[in-house]
Amino acid sequence: MRSEDIARLLPAVYQRTAGRPGVLGTLLETMELMHAPTLRTLKDVEDLFTPYRSPDRMVPYLLSWVALDHVLSAAIPIGRLRDLVSLGAAIARRRGTAAGLQAVIVTATGVPVTVEESADRPFHIVVRLPGAAADLAVLVRRIVEAEKPAAVTADVVVG
Repeated sequence: MRSEDIARLLPAVYQRTAGRPGVLGTLLETMELMHAPTLRTLKDVEDLFTPYRSPDRMVPYLLSWVALDHVLSAAIPIGRLRDLVSLGAAIARRRGTAAGLQAVIVTATGVPVTVEESADRPFHIVVRLPGAAADLAVLVRRIVEAEKPAAVTADVVVG
């Protein structure tokens, strides 16, 4: 806050002397300086919670808000993590479905995968990963284990 704004909050007797040189004027200037860092932070506070404008150090925290922090232990580029945060609400609406699982895997890896519900085995899904993306199999298995319903079994097939 500016010292003039702070002065307006004071009782009338102090407001009359606030503009003059002296102890009160110096105190108000000091208060203005003390408020400045906080006001700078508050001016851009929405940037902290916007996936594509937040500092990199905030992205893991934002991922925890949308229950996707289990992907953090993998080497996923920061841009893909921001995509996951951005799509967090849409993913949450489809959580527990084949489409929801596919959305998380594709967003996290950038690799087109298919998620099929097994016709001959109830409560079983098969995630098919292209052979060229075999190095992502561990990450995909981790995502599948975290995102699938507990009663569902799953296989990750490469190639």
